[in-house]
Amino acid sequence: MEEDFEFGKGCFGLDESQVRLYTAIARHTVLVMAALAVSAITAALLHDRTDTRAPPPVRPGQKPPPDPGMIPLTVPEVKRLLAAALARPSPPGHTDHWSGWTRRHQARSRWFHQRTRLARDAEIALVS
Repeated sequence: MEEDFEFGKGCFGLDESQVRLYTAIARHTVLVMAALAVSAITAALLHDRTDTRAPPPVRPGQKPPPDPGMIPLTVPEVKRLLAAALARPSPPGHTDHWSGWTRRHQARSRWFHQRTRLARDAEIALVS
């Protein structure tokens, strides 16, 4: 529960209200939690369709794949996409391009991070 409130505060602005009445606080909380729920459900439903990551490395010296794929849509990314759809118009394809670039970069970073951990674990096993 604590993590949900922390995530709601950091990503959705749960703590960014300047209200004095209980009714206003309750309305703000309900709206923020509804937005968080919509984003979380959307990300969960699209997880399998948007997860195109390459298989993780199996040995420390493995070469990276030519296409790292993309990480699945996350709750903050769904929030950004919904906000971009409702905001002022941007150049055609800009939001999709930026989202794809970010998710591809995150997949590549994750792959290299996993390979580095394999190398570190192998070094620890040799020392022990």
